[in-house]
Amino acid sequence: MNSINLTSLRDFATHHWAILMRQFEDLDALRQRLDYQTYILAAAGLVSSLVLGFADLATRGSIAARQEEDIQATLEQVIPAALHDNPLLRDVKSLVEGSLTTPVYIARQQGEVTAVAFKFIATGGYSGPITLMMGIDKSGTVLGVRVVAHAETPGLGDKIEREKSPWILAFDQRSLTNTPPERWRVKKDGGDFDQFAGATITPRAVVRGVEAGLQLFQKHRSEWLE
Repeated sequence: MNSINLTSLRDFATHHWAILMRQFEDLDALRQRLDYQTYILAAAGLVSSLVLGFADLATRGSIAARQEEDIQATLEQVIPAALHDNPLLRDVKSLVEGSLTTPVYIARQQGEVTAVAFKFIATGGYSGPITLMMGIDKSGTVLGVRVVAHAETPGLGDKIEREKSPWILAFDQRSLTNTPPERWRVKKDGGDFDQFAGATITPRAVVRGVEAGLQLFQKHRSEWLE
């Protein structure tokens, strides 16, 4: 497909460049015309478009591959290898809610669904929404949670990252069954989960988000475990 695109783009550029060159053959006469500047701008625009087009075609494949690598690395942290013998990136269902489509990665062992993983947004962070990836086994127990993206304050709110702190591991083995609704809060609010010194808003948002993720699993459990 890329070779076809490159060939078409090259033919398009060659054709239009030839037209422009014919217009520039008599440069002195061209300068006397009112549309001289238009041709200059058109040439600059064409060259810029070609450069951007070639750059996009050249990097599109590597960017997609890097994104897949990042997703795979995160999935390996939230679904243990012992729970699946299938390629998680190739066994995907789609959750459609309004205009939002969320990929749900299915883990299988000898054909039987053992767990799922999906990304979701925890709202209410100090600096905006927090994107999380969560793995849940078929009984509804959290296997792991990882932060995928956030804009929280470095040195404070960024302790939700596994690389900065073990705090996110507190969700492992939690479920809606073994943790009642009133315990899905930070300790400052009477719940089970630690807050950070000087940064309560961020962990509070993540705790609420993980609980909501478990509720989402419960809602779609039958279709995801088919």
